[in-house]
Amino acid sequence: AREGPALLQGLVVCGMCGARMTLRYHLRRGRQIPDYLCQGERIRNAQPVCQQVPGAAIDRAISELLVAAMTPLTLDIALAVQAELQGRIDEADRLRHKKVEHARYETDLARRRYLHVDPANRLVADSLEADWNEKLRALSDAQAEYERQRENDRLSLSDEHRARIGALATDFPRLWQDPNTPDRERKRMVRLLIEDVTLIKQGAITLHVRFKGGATQTLSLPQPLRAWELRTTSPEVVAEIDRLLDCHVEAQIATILNEHGLQSGEGKPFHSLMVKRIRRAYRLKPRYDRLREAGMLTVAEMATLLGTTTETVKKWGHYGLLQRHAYNNKHACLYEHPGDNPPAKSQGEKLLQRRRF
Repeated sequence: AREGPALLQGLVVCGMCGARMTLRYHLRRGRQIPDYLCQGERIRNAQPVCQQVPGAAIDRAISELLVAAMTPLTLDIALAVQAELQGRIDEADRLRHKKVEHARYETDLARRRYLHVDPANRLVADSLEADWNEKLRALSDAQAEYERQRENDRLSLSDEHRARIGALATDFPRLWQDPNTPDRERKRMVRLLIEDVTLIKQGAITLHVRFKGGATQTLSLPQPLRAWELRTTSPEVVAEIDRLLDCHVEAQIATILNEHGLQSGEGKPFHSLMVKRIRRAYRLKPRYDRLREAGMLTVAEMATLLGTTTETVKKWGHYGLLQRHAYNNKHACLYEHPGDNPPAKSQGEKLLQRRRF
């Protein structure tokens, strides 16, 4: 889980009991999908899970929030970082300057000691002179170090560096949205910006986001669809299949749906078996029943009506002497009632010459 894509790993607080929420992944279409769980009581006392919140929608909302908020937010952070850096530099400069002043005081003290010694006492005078020279070298080193550090500090907050700090506002969205940015880097960025996120799942999902520095923002999300709901065919597609069943078999319906750019609940193109499953799942009336309700006859019924064989009925249907309609993908047909002028066997006349339609 540590290397997974969940943005808020370790940052989520349960809004029901106040405990830290843990993370669990499941696979969907080959991708890791996070869920945030409050399961401390289940682990310790075998109690039910306090709440479980689907993580994909949460992470998506946090991602959009950060990208949208980073322009003003990052400018504030950049200015705060810049001010903090300047404050640290000023404090370090004061400490180094005190060191120089202390070295100067020690040097002046050593000089006065040397000047007040009795010249006749050469041993003491030589010792004090050596001490004075040592203090002079220490003062020179302290002054050189002080100047060197001041120059480094000046360069560290140069105009170029300040511009780079200000550019964080534009760099963040670009870096965040780059598909090559690893999940672990996004999680690090989240940790730099967000203190914690409190989740409450009561119908809708409420997120209380607390940023570093104390700023807060509340988001409200609709309850995400469950896995089976995500795979559910849209009502518009179901209605279209119901309409098309009046005039087409399932294979034809699949072709028409694909030509119109429609997709299944799983985002896949349609095929005949899929249309059949949808028809059964939503209890749509089969094409056979629709044709029967319209008064159409089976081949056996038509043969009885016309006093002929089923093979003859099929031939008459093939050559257009009878109007027929397929009701499945195997080209099984029902026949329209021939009315008052039914076909009949005519000796010596070919079927092609008798075509009525």
